[in-house]
Amino acid sequence: MKALLLREIKSFFGSPIGYLVIAIFLLLNGLFLWVFQGDFNILNSGFADLSPFFKLSPWILIFLIPAVTMRCFSDEIKQGTIELLFTKPLTIWEIVNGKFLGAFLLIVLAILPTYVYVWVISYFGSPEGNIDMGSTIGSYFGLLFLIAAYTSIGVFTSTLSENQIVAFIIAIFVCFIFYFGFEGIANLFNEYSKSIASLGMDYHFKSMSRGVLDTRDVTYFMSITFLFLSITVYKLKTLKG
Repeated sequence: MKALLLREIKSFFGSPIGYLVIAIFLLLNGLFLWVFQGDFNILNSGFADLSPFFKLSPWILIFLIPAVTMRCFSDEIKQGTIELLFTKPLTIWEIVNGKFLGAFLLIVLAILPTYVYVWVISYFGSPEGNIDMGSTIGSYFGLLFLIAAYTSIGVFTSTLSENQIVAFIIAIFVCFIFYFGFEGIANLFNEYSKSIASLGMDYHFKSMSRGVLDTRDVTYFMSITFLFLSITVYKLKTLKG
C-alpha cells in the first residue's frame, strides 16, 4: 500500500494538479478572508478569530476535493489499468486506502499554510495573543475529519463512472447533501429537527469548532469515512468479478 500511496503523491505533484489544488485553496481563502468585502472578511469582523475561515473552507472543499478524487478510479477504469491494479499483491482495501490517503494528504498539505492566519490574528489582536486557541484547534481537527469524509465520498464516486466529470458532479452533490442537506430537511420538520440535523456533517463540524472534541462527533466522521470506503471496496469487488 505504501508504494501505491507514494505513486499517488508523485502523480499529484508530477503534474500541475497538486500545485493547482494548493494554490486555488489558498488564493480563494486569502481573497475572501482578507481582500473581498463581505461576511467572511476577517479585518471587518471586529473579532480576533478564524471563524470566517472555518465557515468558508467547507464550501471551497466541496468543489476542490471532488476535483482531486474524480480521477482516482475513473481514470483507471477508462484506461483499462484497473485490471492491472487488481493483479498487484495488494488487497482491495489496501488499494482503496492508498488512493484515499494520497488525496487526503494532498488536501492536508493545502491547509497547513493557513496556520499563518493564526499567527497574524494573534500578533495583531488587541491585546496581542487575544485569540481563542481552544476553538481554533478544535476547528482544525474538525476540518481534518471533514476532509476525510469528503475524500471518502469522492473516492467512492470515482468508481461509478469512467467519465471524470460525471464522478466530479456526483461527488459534489453527495458532499453537499451530507454537509448541508440534512440541516435543510431539519428546517421542514421542527419536531425532529435536532435529530435530523445531527445526521449532517455541518452539525458535527460546528460542534467541534466550539473547541470540545466530543467522541460522538469523532465517531460520526469516522463512520461516514469508513462507510464510503467500504462501499468503494464493494464496488471494486463487483468490477473485479
